[in-house]
Amino acid sequence: MALFNKVADIIDFMIAHHDEDISLDVLAAKFSESPTFFQKQFHDYVGVTPKNLQRFMKFSKARELLLEGFPTLEAAYRAGLSGNARLHDTCVTIEAATPGELKAKGQGVNVHYGWQETPFGNVLIGATEKGLCWLSFEYEGDRDISLQTLQKRLPKADFILSPEKTSNYAAQINHLWNGTPQGKIRLNLFGTNFQLQVWQALLKIPRGGSVSYGTIAENICTKKASRAVGSAVGANPISYIIPCHRVIQQSGIIENYAWGSPRKKVLLGLEARS
Repeated sequence: MALFNKVADIIDFMIAHHDEDISLDVLAAKFSESPTFFQKQFHDYVGVTPKNLQRFMKFSKARELLLEGFPTLEAAYRAGLSGNARLHDTCVTIEAATPGELKAKGQGVNVHYGWQETPFGNVLIGATEKGLCWLSFEYEGDRDISLQTLQKRLPKADFILSPEKTSNYAAQINHLWNGTPQGKIRLNLFGTNFQLQVWQALLKIPRGGSVSYGTIAENICTKKASRAVGSAVGANPISYIIPCHRVIQQSGIIENYAWGSPRKKVLLGLEARS
């Protein structure tokens, strides 16, 4: 478990310093390891070297991250791939807030929250009695931004710091990442009908691939709704599990992620290599 926590911290550190060329020696020293042993541990756990992880953060287009031979991005979505590639679609259950609950903005709702380690960095988890309602990352090394964003989503809710109550969700997330899901992950989503449609469409994007905003829009209503889809994607309250990081611009450019483009590139890169 100590290694697991260390790797999560390393990934967050590298993302926060994405605009710097951090040497292996510096990373190893920061985490009190010899360079050789540090690199081996990191590669064994993450699947890529620290240098390659930094390289992912410099890529500008999704095609540079994807495995050769992966199905065309648009075709992958339309084909509705099954099996492990569609774990996110098959391993969650959704309970949407009622219009009254949405209008109440969390009034009368207890949200238990806490920071947890995952294979792709530390995450802030928020959960109601009905299920997971929030998952976000540190933004440029600042955890307060994540918590403040959660509180703005449900401004009238009562927020209770409860790492012990969010640890079970963290365990489920980690199993999902490893391709060994343990039961259904319950989601409690606060969103409009259109947002819910978009979020459910995101669950169908296969792991290791990505699609354009226009493709999502075309499958929901009309391609002309790309801008509205973009807004709904940006409002996704449960990062990674609802994989909004797999939605890119038509040109393949990887930008526009609530928790920073470097985080999005790392998630895409790690999924493509896993």
